[in-house]
Amino acid sequence: MPMTAPPARFEGEPHSVDLHMHSTASDGALPPAEVVALCRAKGVTLMALTDHDTMAGIEEAQAAACEQGIGLIPGTELSTQWRGINIHVVGLLPEGPRGDLVAGLAAQAEAREQRSHRIAERLEKIGLDDALARAREQAGSERPLGRPDFARALVAAGLVPDIGTAFKKHLGNGKAGDIKAHWPFLATAVAWILDAGGVAVLAHPLRHGLTRRKRGLLLDDFAAAGGQAAELVSGFQNPDVTRDLARQLQERELFGSVGSDFHFPGGHLAPGSMSPVPRTATPPVWTHPRLAGLVATAAASPGA
Repeated sequence: MPMTAPPARFEGEPHSVDLHMHSTASDGALPPAEVVALCRAKGVTLMALTDHDTMAGIEEAQAAACEQGIGLIPGTELSTQWRGINIHVVGLLPEGPRGDLVAGLAAQAEAREQRSHRIAERLEKIGLDDALARAREQAGSERPLGRPDFARALVAAGLVPDIGTAFKKHLGNGKAGDIKAHWPFLATAVAWILDAGGVAVLAHPLRHGLTRRKRGLLLDDFAAAGGQAAELVSGFQNPDVTRDLARQLQERELFGSVGSDFHFPGGHLAPGSMSPVPRTATPPVWTHPRLAGLVATAAASPGA
């Protein structure tokens, strides 16, 4: 059976699209093929795998998506810096990694390695002995480490009760473990995505604790750099906040995306489990000209 075509506009319906998820290729708990299988079980028909600063899981995910009859947009989530804040940009990449993005991903891997050593040094000062090895143990592989690995290490060592507290006290924006110096500037990462023929999506713009005015400045700079979309919904949020963000996107002629930011089963977020987007004139990102052809082809292709 071919996949169900995604809606041409946001109408407040439950989600069959999820364009922000993670696997064991970065800091997710499930291998790419299992993320795809979970998407199928949850009713997701169009997905993107967007591991942090890598596309290492895409080949496995594509094969599984073909078997499951799910449309898959190759992607990645790039770490950047903007005015002293760690900002993530999702790249939706119908043509895969090419152009400047190839070198950019290699640079991101090296930046993650350097950053992990600095985070470890800082967390050792607050009592996490042998922090790098503990984070590596939590990762369970040799992939580049992320802050969630260190968060789990803090929990395992009994220094914090849960991952949320680990970020609130030690790893979130402005905390000791929040190292931004190695990341490229926002405009640089957007340029990599555009050079690869992709669509640059500002990830979870409501999560940074910005005032509406400062969020507007972020969207202004993102759009000026060539960014094309932002996540209208990431997880669960108040519909009035979503409507206000939709207005900000329309003012800048940006598309809207949706993503659960799924990392592991058992949490409150699963693939496709997000607040619905209220009816809005903001166009869905999957209707963007750079993605529409891939989406239409996926919708017309028979599944296994």
